[in-house]
Amino acid sequence: MKKTILATSVSLALMATASQAWSDVRTLKFHSGLAESRPEAASLERFSELVDEYSDGQLQVDVYHAGSLGLKEADMLRIMQRGMVDMALMYGEYYNRDAPEMASIYAQGAITEAEQHLDILPTLRELYREGYADWGIHTIGGVVAPVFDVGLHCKEPVNSLEGLRDKKVRVWSGHLVETFDRLGISAQVIPQNDMYLALQTGVVDCAYYLSTVAKTVSLQEVTDYEAYLHPWAASPWMFGVSDRTWNSLDEQQQEILTRAGEEIWKETRDQAVDPEREAEARKEREAMGITMLPAFSDEDVQTFVDAAWEAWYEMASKAGDEGIRYYDTVTGELQSDSQ
Repeated sequence: MKKTILATSVSLALMATASQAWSDVRTLKFHSGLAESRPEAASLERFSELVDEYSDGQLQVDVYHAGSLGLKEADMLRIMQRGMVDMALMYGEYYNRDAPEMASIYAQGAITEAEQHLDILPTLRELYREGYADWGIHTIGGVVAPVFDVGLHCKEPVNSLEGLRDKKVRVWSGHLVETFDRLGISAQVIPQNDMYLALQTGVVDCAYYLSTVAKTVSLQEVTDYEAYLHPWAASPWMFGVSDRTWNSLDEQQQEILTRAGEEIWKETRDQAVDPEREAEARKEREAMGITMLPAFSDEDVQTFVDAAWEAWYEMASKAGDEGIRYYDTVTGELQSDSQ
């Protein structure tokens, strides 16, 4: 009888301990608007695994890909400010409505050599840290997007700005529309998912697009020629934590999130610039039947960059004093590094 009572007591004690341990587990919801097939999504899952490992399972991060929480990217600053979700993958160019200055931090044409991107990353990160802090968002690292080649994918052989002047070009932002307009070239924003049909039906003749990933949208089926123009100025994806969530965590939990976020930042930064990856992509494009033309001339690249910086300044001016400050900070450093 006594043995039975003792066994029962021990069992109840163990159950209580397990229950207490389980109740101590903290789970954070992480919003991402990117599809799970995107490379960045793998980095988010890796971040979640690191948090689990470093906390011995006591801190969990559940990643919700492809906007599956039903949150809209344009609203993320307000959502995070209110603490409606714990964490989110933040991309400054999405928030033009609420924080237009964020879209002025970095722009296409900012760099002409991929390595410049690595040099400017600390400045970009600091500016995003400041901007998000104004919205009650704490940043803890993030994903440094690969620096892909940007090229013109056309139905006819074109590898000069002059050759583009009688063509209609697909671009992905208003800044690029303004840039090409300054060069006397017709451009329009067409979403990625509509780009194939626009080329197929003649709505546009060329697509300004990331050459290295062009196969993922089957551009080889609707274009025959490609010419390199410049490296992609890729804004980093920052890991944002709502201040409401951050302040509710203890110091150890904050350190774990920071450590994991920094590790992902370093891993992706080290992989961001890869000339061999870009060279292999060009070979793959040729194997698909694409004719790789000589790159745009240095003179054409500089002409494009000048126009891009003018359009960038105008965009920053419309964003107000903060937009100008961001523009001056980044362009000033880029010019200093190039001297």
